[in-house]
Amino acid sequence: MEKLIEVKNLTVSYNTYAGEVQAVRGTSFDVEKGECIAIVGESGCGKTVTSKAIMGLIQAPQGVVKEGSEIIYKGEDILKFTERQWQDFRGAQCSMIFQDALTALNPTMKVGNQIAENLIIHRGMSKREALEEALKMLQLVGIPDSDKRINQYPHEFSGGMRQRVMIAIALACNPSMLIADEPTTALDVTIQAQIIDIIKNLQEKLGTSVILITHDLGVVADLANRIFVMYAGKIVEAGNFEEIFYSPKHPYTWALLKSVPRLDLENKEELVSIKGTPPDMVCPPKGCGFAQRCSHCMKICLTKEPPAYKFGGEHRASCWLHHEMATNLNLPFEVGGGVL
Repeated sequence: MEKLIEVKNLTVSYNTYAGEVQAVRGTSFDVEKGECIAIVGESGCGKTVTSKAIMGLIQAPQGVVKEGSEIIYKGEDILKFTERQWQDFRGAQCSMIFQDALTALNPTMKVGNQIAENLIIHRGMSKREALEEALKMLQLVGIPDSDKRINQYPHEFSGGMRQRVMIAIALACNPSMLIADEPTTALDVTIQAQIIDIIKNLQEKLGTSVILITHDLGVVADLANRIFVMYAGKIVEAGNFEEIFYSPKHPYTWALLKSVPRLDLENKEELVSIKGTPPDMVCPPKGCGFAQRCSHCMKICLTKEPPAYKFGGEHRASCWLHHEMATNLNLPFEVGGGVL
């Protein structure tokens, strides 16, 4: 398949009073046309910063995209865009569903006008035509009584309905790329399922490529073609759905999978949590970012960054346990693999 976007060696830092926060450290991945990928990891791992870099929303002088970073969209490095090119790109070519719909939506504008705004700017529609299209978008995302709802304000909607409005705004101009940043945050499980179904159905119907950002592997189970597990600003494991869920190769991926509640567990079994916290990215660890929290940590993990080991296809993981000299036993996964 044809690649729509390629992120190469993306490095993003923020200058703060405490020092330079190295939020993203050499991240690389790609998205094919019509494909859905997921970037998974805890808060503070660099997922949202990666998505903001793709949207050109890293604000200088605090935020800096370092030299050597590339984001190739349809053969062009968008990091070299002018501000006018970014304005044409956002909304028309690439749209984003933000985490908190209540703060992302304008509280002083009716939702119909907020959807129509994109259509007027990027498609050159008249206000009447844009409102007619906005009504269709509200119906498309499953908002009942759309002809009435189009004239209401965001505070008159529930959390799930506001998220549907955000999806309608993002897809109004039929962009090639949709970034969904934690689209189910703060929603109950039934509404979460509905939102994921809407994104899945619209992606299949419109042929839109999707980057789904989440901390919950359960959310991506029925949506993503490929999954990228991110930790401490780096992608530590990447593979397709079956490889990540049924043959994980990194201790962090295993920990994320174990922390997802399961219906087949006994009632008295404790939910598994990942001990500790992500590292301070003002002073990133010298070796593996997950070493301090890993129960299989070796001396080399604390001092030297592991290479990426390949396990067939596009499945890869960065972990010293796959080195031929590693002797750890009772691992939750099989070791081995060639160095990339």
